[in-house]
Amino acid sequence: MTLFSTLISPLRTGLHLGLLALLPAHAVQAAPPERIVSIGGAVTEIVYALEQESRLVARDTTSSFPITAADLPNVGYARALSPEGVLSVDPDLILAIEGAGPPETLEVLKQANVGYVEVPEVFSADGVISKIKIVGETLGQEEAAARLIESVSADLEEAQRLASESAGDSPKRVLFVLSTAGGRITAAGQNTGADGIITMAGAVNAITEFSGYKQLSDEAIAAAAPDVILAMDRGDDHGLTTETLQILPALKLTPAAQDGALIRMDGALLLQFGPRAASAVKDLSLALYGAAK
Repeated sequence: MTLFSTLISPLRTGLHLGLLALLPAHAVQAAPPERIVSIGGAVTEIVYALEQESRLVARDTTSSFPITAADLPNVGYARALSPEGVLSVDPDLILAIEGAGPPETLEVLKQANVGYVEVPEVFSADGVISKIKIVGETLGQEEAAARLIESVSADLEEAQRLASESAGDSPKRVLFVLSTAGGRITAAGQNTGADGIITMAGAVNAITEFSGYKQLSDEAIAAAAPDVILAMDRGDDHGLTTETLQILPALKLTPAAQDGALIRMDGALLLQFGPRAASAVKDLSLALYGAAK
């Protein structure tokens, strides 16, 4: 089965894959794609895990793992792509995470005789497996994808089991802080990568009133009463520290600040829900609760 026959009959997968076939009918090619632009860190990780990286000609800024991905040309941030940047590497397929864009860029790409496959973003163990299956089918690597799914599924199941045991009957309330710009806290609500990984690690997202990422008032943060603050480790001192945690007016009265309970983790590992998701669950659960008894 070629990629493009897969694109025009996606319902066979039963997964509502959201595949978009952007090639006009007269431009369908029998040859599998060999010049692929990968957009989205998890998507790129899966391509590497399937040992198909030789087919990549470019990647986006969020594709930082494995480290050798940095050797590929960078076409920009996944949500702020320019059609010129993407098309400059002469791709025959764009393999992109859901939410890539902006829409006007996608409209231009629709007219450019380039295949486009959108990989749905679902922040759960099932979402990880779905990504692997879609990428594997797109690349004609179903058997390799099946093996990877078996391994990743087992790891995720074990990681979540241990996390649940560690949390017991007292799951911690976690506030994921995306930004503290201007002293205002931008935090993760429901239906976000942060919300998904917090839940999988046996904890509770302290924010339930909205979806996505939004700025919070000091009153909303006080009402959330997080036990732990979770943030991305930016590799420098410009992110949250235990010192700034106890100084920022919006956070300093929370139980987390009073206890100095701050966890910083690599954002790509924590939020991208790729093949390393089990490691993210284990690392976060360990940081929250210590080793499982």
